[in-house]
Amino acid sequence: MRPVLLVDVDGPLNPYAAKPHRRPDGYRTHRLLTPQWEAAERQRLTEWGMPNRPVKPLRVWLNPDHGPALAELPYDLVWATTWEEEANDFLAPLLRLPALPFIAWSDPRPRPEGGVFWKTPDIVTWAQGRPFAWIDDQITDADGAWVRTHHNGPALLHRVDPRTGLTAADFATLADWAAGQR
Repeated sequence: MRPVLLVDVDGPLNPYAAKPHRRPDGYRTHRLLTPQWEAAERQRLTEWGMPNRPVKPLRVWLNPDHGPALAELPYDLVWATTWEEEANDFLAPLLRLPALPFIAWSDPRPRPEGGVFWKTPDIVTWAQGRPFAWIDDQITDADGAWVRTHHNGPALLHRVDPRTGLTAADFATLADWAAGQR
């Protein structure tokens, strides 16, 4: 059984923390207005007393080469992003990826203690002991410790810098870890 690669979007694929007016090399700018984003922004504008103000699309930087590069890795790809199913509708085509399974997050979100990221318990529950690598910009040592305690299989938690997105070194780390799982 191949390991799973759990893919976060904002940070690894969309380097949102790069300088605001300097798109990283190889990335293209997309303006996306997903139903989830529009609903959240509409609610926020209403709370701020501006219910008639138009909702701005979300600026997303994507490198179209990342989709094929992820698909070439020896993993089964799964979205592990707050975009959930919208990643298939809005991002997969831009990245030249097929529709992928996705993790549907708990609602309300878990509130783990000790600095553990809210995604971590849902990821471990979803994985059910299957080997996985997870790329995200919010992973910390606390998440690694939590996974080691609660997951009955191999796991690589790989933090990606949200200023750069995925790099060649990140892809090499993922490929090396997968090779070690055979």
